[in-house]
Amino acid sequence: MDPSFQAASALAKANYIVALTGAGISAASGVPTFRDAQAGLWAKYRAEDLATPEAFQRDPDLVWQWYQWRRGLVRQAQPNAAHTALAQLGKRKSLALVTQNVDDLHQRAGSDNVIALHGALFDNFCAPHRHLHSDSVEGLEIPPQCAKCGALVRPGVVWFGESLPAQALANAEAAVRNADAALVIGTSSLVWPAAGFAEAAAARGIPVIEVNPQATPFTPQATYHVRGPAEQVLPTLLGTALEFR
Repeated sequence: MDPSFQAASALAKANYIVALTGAGISAASGVPTFRDAQAGLWAKYRAEDLATPEAFQRDPDLVWQWYQWRRGLVRQAQPNAAHTALAQLGKRKSLALVTQNVDDLHQRAGSDNVIALHGALFDNFCAPHRHLHSDSVEGLEIPPQCAKCGALVRPGVVWFGESLPAQALANAEAAVRNADAALVIGTSSLVWPAAGFAEAAAARGIPVIEVNPQATPFTPQATYHVRGPAEQVLPTLLGTALEFR
């Protein structure tokens, strides 16, 4: 039997679904994956060399300007059919959306219960104390100073070497623990601890549907693997699930 039909049937029977999304879901919107080669003025840098607390301490202006460039790319991007399909699913079923992405495309598509494991690209807080900075930073070429402590403000994302936000981690763990079906969409299943959520869902014995253009290290554990880009697969898969009686 077609794995897409079986996957849709499993989702139709579920009351509470957890969706785990990675960079692949936003690729069709023009958002480069984090490890894609940099472009233009940033071609000589590696993302791994800029997204660290040490890099910000060493050259805060450089790191800030790189993130302003990335913010510009995301502002121009629009949610694609995969984001929209998940938002529609969330209006018909209980859905927790756990994302490794720092873009805001799920929210712009209309999803409400979004758990951002790696922070949010458009949030800002001061480096030492994490006081939130609510003023607009659009167009700023150097990081502003925190109004409370005077420290430099940084992007509100999780950098290499940093822990995931405790509340987001707890919320994600609870979602996986309580779900009766899971979707794993556009993620390489290589980045931990996020990759562990799919394994935890599989270990519970609930149906786990992986949507990806190619096999991943998680594929052997998935109940169903639906091959293809998320923006092509999800509208049909989730639409069929919602039509089941």
